[in-house]
Amino acid sequence: MLNPESILSTRRHKIQRVMTSQVAMEGSGPMKYQVLLGVALFSLSGSLLAAESLCEQKEQDIQREIGMAQKHNNERRVNGLERALTEVRADCSDKKLEAAHLERINAQKQKVAEREHALREEREEGHDKDKIAKRQEKLDEARRELKKLQAEPY
Repeated sequence: MLNPESILSTRRHKIQRVMTSQVAMEGSGPMKYQVLLGVALFSLSGSLLAAESLCEQKEQDIQREIGMAQKHNNERRVNGLERALTEVRADCSDKKLEAAHLERINAQKQKVAEREHALREEREEGHDKDKIAKRQEKLDEARRELKKLQAEPY
């Protein structure tokens, strides 16, 4: 899942870059102030969206998944998600979510380091290409998982 804040930030950056280049080409005048006002309002709307707490985001994600599970008549998944939703509502704090997320990221970084070491050993020992390719595949998978974790808000 992509981090909504990073998506907004990227879009905001692109729009600001385009609008600033338009302002530079047009010079001063009323259009310049309209463009700057637009950029300011757009930036403000993004920060308001980002102000939503991690627990609220998690609750909304679980509710969305419950809807999908209900749509596919997956009763076991619905029950599990409803339990998770109850737990989130009862015992969620942004600090706990951030700490758990950081712990998962650090564990994945450790896994990447271990896979890098294993691949380096295979190469140094001169093992066959199949073993090296498998180690590289595992390393790539671990790196993808790390990037995915780093992109998630919790």
